[in-house]
Amino acid sequence: MNKADCRLKILIGKAGLDGHDRGVKIIARALRDAGFDVVYTGLHMTPEMIVKSAIQEDVDAIGISILSGAHRYIFTRILELLKESESDDIKVFGGGIISREDTEELKRIGVLEIFSPGANTNDIISWIEEKIKPKSI
Repeated sequence: MNKADCRLKILIGKAGLDGHDRGVKIIARALRDAGFDVVYTGLHMTPEMIVKSAIQEDVDAIGISILSGAHRYIFTRILELLKESESDDIKVFGGGIISREDTEELKRIGVLEIFSPGANTNDIISWIEEKIKPKSI
């Protein structure tokens, strides 16, 4: 297996009505620049659209950016859909304006990490390299 076969593939998405995409585009570019294979789905995606894209693209992880306050529903639904499609080997993480209490609840149900606004992209990259492994390994 060559190095290109081991590259992490990450879907980055904006779910719901949130139209603020500057931060998610910065994250997507930083991940791409760090050598990850990045699929950016764009704005206003439903959990169903995100999971369908993740499965079609055979990604290792899904990163969701949410600033709208709908994070509990969106993350819960994504995790449910992944399980229903027997694709719960796809890891889920995210970022946005999410309270500490909600962050703890999201982690309890299976979201690996939540990054707050202003998180350092190098810290996010390091976390991904440490916590998410390609499914082919």
